[in-house]
Amino acid sequence: MPILLFPLRGVPEDEADEVRALLDEHHIDYYETYAGNWGVSMPGLWLRDDVELIKAKALLRIYQEQRYQAAHDEYERLKDQGQQSTFFRAFIKRPLVFLSYIFVMGLVIYASIKLLFEMGL
Repeated sequence: MPILLFPLRGVPEDEADEVRALLDEHHIDYYETYAGNWGVSMPGLWLRDDVELIKAKALLRIYQEQRYQAAHDEYERLKDQGQQSTFFRAFIKRPLVFLSYIFVMGLVIYASIKLLFEMGL
């Protein structure tokens, strides 16, 4: 019976490629499903049988720990250099985008409150 090993919804393409390469490197038999035309199907990497499940999960755990450590090290490096992404830096980089988002949020809040008062609530 097929077993979902690694869901691909929301996974960056580079991570998915690395997981595929890891499974290929260790000769683990798997297949991939896609989200389909409307994005409602379950994209993921599936094992054909549960014989290799323990081995595959152990490999994924090690891979994800290494990926986490690499991302954490990169963040610490950027933080030490004063280049990490912050809210203020993102605002300075694209102020019109932030102001337009704030405007749209205010408009939605205004319309919601106005609608409630017009309905008599």
